[in-house]
Amino acid sequence: MARLIAIGDVHGYTLALRALLDWVAPTPADTLVFLGDYVDRGPDSRGTLDLLIELQQSLRIVPLLGNHDHLFAEICAGRLDLRDEWLRFGGAQTVASYGRAPEDVPASHLAFLAGCPRYYETEHHFFVHANYDARTPIAEQPGALLLWQSLRDRLPGPHYSGKVAIVGHTAQKTGRILDLGYLKCIDTYLYGGGSLTALNLTSGELWQVDQNGQRRAT
Repeated sequence: MARLIAIGDVHGYTLALRALLDWVAPTPADTLVFLGDYVDRGPDSRGTLDLLIELQQSLRIVPLLGNHDHLFAEICAGRLDLRDEWLRFGGAQTVASYGRAPEDVPASHLAFLAGCPRYYETEHHFFVHANYDARTPIAEQPGALLLWQSLRDRLPGPHYSGKVAIVGHTAQKTGRILDLGYLKCIDTYLYGGGSLTALNLTSGELWQVDQNGQRRAT
């Protein structure tokens, strides 16, 4: 049976992502929705993007754009002069993974990020990186809201469509997903010592691994 699986913020922890995928064992019939933030904070942003690009060749993946990914791409393209802020925001680890950035960032990585959508919708769910306006169609949501606004700054109500929101971005420092019924946040604080989470929206099955790829009981 085809599965719909969401995966939380990776932040350059390629080892954790590989271990999680080995455990989930996705097939070409499944849809994997990545909720963004592939780069910054963790040790191997370059490897994470390499892995996602590789996965596209054999699996159906929907890699949403996260705020860290957006900032990284904009700086590499010379459209934002925020390098110092970015380095403090987790970019220093990204630079280290490439050797130099943006000089050593492959064009394929920037093309991948340029192709990342800001939302994804199915019959019963919608997926965004950060937040949403409950009164506005998902296709009309402001970019700053989808990418940047924390749930701690504004917790939205149920979306008027009746669909369940699946989001990342706001790290759940307990290591457990935030489940409000109408909204599930699966950023479980991997970069801070928590877990990388995958959630099967078809069955409710949950998988979690730590930074080293060790499986955690859920």
